Amino acid sequence: MAFLQINLLSQTLARTVPVNVFLPADKIEAPGAMPRGNRPYKTLYLLHGIYGNYTDWINGTRIMRYAEEHDLAVVMPSGDNSFYVDQPKGNNNYGEFIGKELVELTRKMFNLSDKKEDTFIGGLSMGGYGALRNGLKYNETFGYIISLSGALVVEEMATRKGEADWFAQGKDYAEYCMGPLDKLLESDKNPKYIVKNLIKAGADIPKIYLACGDSDNLLGVSQDMADFLKGQNIDVTFEIGPGNHEWDFWDTYIKKAIEWLPTEKNGLGINSGNIGN
Repeated sequence: MAFLQINLLSQTLARTVPVNVFLPADKIEAPGAMPRGNRPYKTLYLLHGIYGNYTDWINGTRIMRYAEEHDLAVVMPSGDNSFYVDQPKGNNNYGEFIGKELVELTRKMFNLSDKKEDTFIGGLSMGGYGALRNGLKYNETFGYIISLSGALVVEEMATRKGEADWFAQGKDYAEYCMGPLDKLLESDKNPKYIVKNLIKAGADIPKIYLACGDSDNLLGVSQDMADFLKGQNIDVTFEIGPGNHEWDFWDTYIKKAIEWLPTEKNGLGINSGNIGN
């Protein structure tokens, strides 16, 4: 599994941004395995949470091993504390960057499939919201969405009145990310609003995987989103497991989520920790 650290000049963000990529192009197959050939790779665009960056998934989970087992390319960008939506006044167009530009650039660079059914987006916490929102908004690109412990808090954000002890719970931060709060619920920053419009348009809505820990403060909003999606007859899988808002939970459930994806499980290649037994 090749591990690449790259910097991309983004037109939508008007700056250079760091991205980590796992690519199984150098995978040495175990003896007797069927050669894979040069088929384009299925790809997971994986988003970090608040306070995080493009290194989080590498440091916090065994994502590299899980990706290699499934012949899956993984692209991990930095999203600052943006909630992965567009904030035009600061050229922080992270929604368009994640949902469109990053996909286009990485497909030019690497042997990645351009098929919707082979293109996945996922994330945790803030990134879980970003994955759901952008997976739905750019539904022609992404076929599957993973939201782990998703910060699906737009309804709470819309009601904020002042500051809070933690910056991310204050009104100023909500307005910085989401724009005018009185317009938030009827905007494309609200996943429920997007879903309703996609249904009206007869669009092909991605399949969705939600998971949250049974001790996580975000369990309620995850359950609410799962209930809403099921009520709209969306193909959604929702799992509750032991754990809090923590890496042990995310390591366990990103593995489960990747197993849920329609990948090619070919096992680990030959490497320093595995010689094909």
